[in-house]
Amino acid sequence: MSVKLRDVRRLTIVGSLLSLGMVLAGCGAVAGGGEADSASSRATSADDFGGMDGLVAAAQKEGQLNVVGLADDWVNYGEMMSEFEKRYGITVNSASPDASSAEGIQAAKNLDGQDTAPDVFDTGIAVATANTDMFAPYKVSTWDTIPEGYKEDSGRWVNAFSGVMSLGYDSSRLSAPEKLADLLGPEYKSAVSMGGDPTQTGGGFAAVGWLSLLNGGSLDDFGPGIDFVSELKDAGNLLMLDPTPTTIATGEVPMVIDWSFAQLEVAHDMPSWKSVVLDGPTYVSFYSQSINKNAPHPAAARLWEEWVFSNEGQDIYLRGNGVPVRLADLEKAGAVNPKDVERATLGTDPSTWSTPTIGQIDDANSLLTSRWSKAVG
Repeated sequence: MSVKLRDVRRLTIVGSLLSLGMVLAGCGAVAGGGEADSASSRATSADDFGGMDGLVAAAQKEGQLNVVGLADDWVNYGEMMSEFEKRYGITVNSASPDASSAEGIQAAKNLDGQDTAPDVFDTGIAVATANTDMFAPYKVSTWDTIPEGYKEDSGRWVNAFSGVMSLGYDSSRLSAPEKLADLLGPEYKSAVSMGGDPTQTGGGFAAVGWLSLLNGGSLDDFGPGIDFVSELKDAGNLLMLDPTPTTIATGEVPMVIDWSFAQLEVAHDMPSWKSVVLDGPTYVSFYSQSINKNAPHPAAARLWEEWVFSNEGQDIYLRGNGVPVRLADLEKAGAVNPKDVERATLGTDPSTWSTPTIGQIDDANSLLTSRWSKAVG
């Protein structure tokens, strides 16, 4: 397994989008693929297809699904896609698996009206709320078991899974800090990296959010998090190097602030890689699922959402170390392994998690836009 690049690297947007467009252009329709039905594009639930059997039939007529930014080892998306194909006989065209949330949205804009455009999106919540007008309203069959506050009222975006912000490090070279201020010490010279640019990636955004909580800030004020990054830079401890699977494996990046599931992916291949959640507030935020309102395969897109939010789909996330949004309902039904829950949450108590509201995310985005470049420049 490897860390998902879209949330652990800085983006060179222009070059990446050009490459992404070419990759998607190569994922054309398979022979015999069905045409999109306008009625499917207007469907807001499975009831509009006459029930799940009707939805499945419509999706199978289309025959395929276009996805973007879904790496096989990103919270178990490899299994999510392969099981979807096996169960429904629908081909999943996976383009540019390391694309960021922002790149996936831009790809849909660039390819709008083409049969190679993405049908669905997996994005950080900040990107999802900024692009709601691009998404189709749809309520999955398990809608009522998804907690309030974790879904847009009409289903244009729905939180699917989350992770816990944590500090990963190579224990063969570094010791675990006991408190945030320790990261400013000489042991961590040129060592502390982050999971991406917070103005572009969910992992980077959440890293600043967690640092804010630990540095006396709040979900209403990400300023102390930006301030701490500046302190890291001034101390010579901020590592401005992309934390990729290669740079971590070679030892160039010995410490990363990132999602729990990303840390666990590294540890799978690197036993010396450990993770710690520092004492204090625990920051958690979600990645969301959305349907492209101009999806070339609208029925398949809606069937994909039904699959992702089913008990089976949510458990696939959990076994990939993501925390599914329907976890409480799954635990109540005895549908998940408690050991999987303990591992994915890094032993933290979900009742103590801090998660920003949409308004807080918007405010944080504005603050990061105005201050981030200066803080790290």
